[in-house]
Amino acid sequence: MITKRIIPCLDVRNGRVVKGVNFEGLSDVSSPIELGKYYSDNGADELVFYDITASAEGRALFTDILTEVAKTIFIPLTVGGGINTLDDFDRVLKCGADKVSVNSGAIRDPELITKAAKKYGDQCVVISADVKRVDGVFRVFAKGGRENTGMEAISWIKSCVDRGAGEVVLNSIDTDGVKGGFDLEMLRAVSDVVNVPVIASGGAGCIDDFVTLFNTLPKVDAGLAASIFHFGEVEIPELKKVLQKNNINVRL
Repeated sequence: MITKRIIPCLDVRNGRVVKGVNFEGLSDVSSPIELGKYYSDNGADELVFYDITASAEGRALFTDILTEVAKTIFIPLTVGGGINTLDDFDRVLKCGADKVSVNSGAIRDPELITKAAKKYGDQCVVISADVKRVDGVFRVFAKGGRENTGMEAISWIKSCVDRGAGEVVLNSIDTDGVKGGFDLEMLRAVSDVVNVPVIASGGAGCIDDFVTLFNTLPKVDAGLAASIFHFGEVEIPELKKVLQKNNINVRL
């Protein structure tokens, strides 16, 4: 039985962890180094580090802070933000990342996924998709959710997996930061067309949201959240105990 993963997400801007609602109104939370170590020591299965304004600002990801985070944690680290070339993959992996998440860079050049999977292996390449409903259609957004690409999301994600992405992080802009539960409809649509791990992101507000996620969509491999962990609304050890009680397999 596959173990479900619980993954905190550090959205980093100007060297600090921030959090907003529907990708807007960002407020300062903490140091990514301190927070990363806390999660590593307190039951997180993996950690995701996004430099959330790198793509929009057209710059490379902050590698000094990333290196410090990687040094202090003992769980797998996925890193994204401003990943546009194989050199970006190389730089981030040399800083200590285990997996590299690509979003806007893949939208600009889908071949990036193919090349990266060939060079570093499928398991290293994560497609992160920021998706929002527009007139009832799931659309892909770029540049940290700022720009509607017009692309239909489900076929886009499937094409990225076909090119070699070994994991999908599905960020629902509609539910991000709202704390009303994960976007089950959107997650089901993606899980039905890919055969790689799918990570649910956006909408977790309480422990029950994770129970509902894994019970409703057994194909979803992991639940990712930010503010409920950052502000101590949900403690990961307690979350895992409840999941286990609900016959959901987790690493304790």
